[in-house]
Amino acid sequence: MRRHRLALALLALLAGSAVAQDFPVDPPRRATPVGQTPPPLLALPAGEPPAAELITPFQLLDHFVLPGTRQRLQWRPPDGLARGEIPSPIIVAHGALPGPVLCLVAGIHGDELNGIEVVRRIAEEVDPTRLEGTLVAAPIVNVFGFSRGSRYLPDRRDLNRHFPGSRSGSIASRMAHGFFNDIVRRCDAVVDFHTGSFQRANLPQVRADLSNPDVLEFTRGFGGALVLHSQGSRGMLRLAAVAAGIPAVTFEVGGPQFLEEEHIAAAAETIRALMHAMGLLPQEERNGKAAPPQAIYQGSRWVRTNAGGFFFAEVKLGERVRPGQRLGWVVDPLTNTRTEILSPFDGRVIGKALDQQVLPGYAAFHIGRHTSEQQAALEAAEGAGTAESDEEEDPADRPAADADPERE
Repeated sequence: MRRHRLALALLALLAGSAVAQDFPVDPPRRATPVGQTPPPLLALPAGEPPAAELITPFQLLDHFVLPGTRQRLQWRPPDGLARGEIPSPIIVAHGALPGPVLCLVAGIHGDELNGIEVVRRIAEEVDPTRLEGTLVAAPIVNVFGFSRGSRYLPDRRDLNRHFPGSRSGSIASRMAHGFFNDIVRRCDAVVDFHTGSFQRANLPQVRADLSNPDVLEFTRGFGGALVLHSQGSRGMLRLAAVAAGIPAVTFEVGGPQFLEEEHIAAAAETIRALMHAMGLLPQEERNGKAAPPQAIYQGSRWVRTNAGGFFFAEVKLGERVRPGQRLGWVVDPLTNTRTEILSPFDGRVIGKALDQQVLPGYAAFHIGRHTSEQQAALEAAEGAGTAESDEEEDPADRPAADADPERE
């Protein structure tokens, strides 16, 4: 019995020591960290952390282009006007970072190939993952004219005299209305590419209404490109865009029907400079290139022939001329009479006709008068600008069949 009580006491003692103990127990050892001790945490800045800006897809023509990607879309004129024709390609490069929307347009006149190549080249080379904003490129708007090598639409109308267009007008007016509302209104700035017309070539130049402050500021991004103040003609794309609050210019590049690599390369480099100036491309990619001083031309004048015959130019595009300097001559092959063409004032040859057979009064040389940006803006605001000599330098030279009785 006594042994039994001792056994029970021993069991109670052992059970109590398992529940509570009056001596400390060392915690389990942890693995010793290997390498340097990490630095202490930095204090968080006061206030809420800035929220990252959300980059949403870019919507155009019922499509959504994701950030950092390029997509090739198709635009067709409304009302089945282009049935049987190839659609107009629209290339959209939507950047991975936010920024402005720049629209490059070419091929409004189907035979003006230089601008088509500039827009195609820029659209294909830009990297959307490094783009801060969006590039919308429309290289061939007038597929009717492009497929036939013609400046005009099938009804002989000039598409660049019908913007912003209307839903119930002529073919040109309906096309202009569709393109303007589907594409142009989605952009923050527009560059419309053209060339000289009717066997004439233009030195690469930006034409803009410098009396508009937003347009004037926009032209400053074109680096050292020649800028000519021009109020424009009714129905031009750039005038319609500016009226809608979108800064726009015309970029003239060479002559029609042929591809001129010298002018194409220069224009493409100018657009790259513009994209850097607008913040679409990182500035560090310019490799420290400084743009040359910009050449501003407030006024210009076409010098005409006073005789008919074979026209020969002596001066080249971009050449500076003096008053009385011989620019070229006309030889009558029937009488062997030679008539010289002289410069009326100091200036620079910004456009000229190709060597060809001409009639008296033919616009042969386009001479620009150099000025400063301040003086050009002042004179433009005072209404002292030059008359438009854009794609349609000389309206009297247009074919009679192109008369447009329904011109809006």
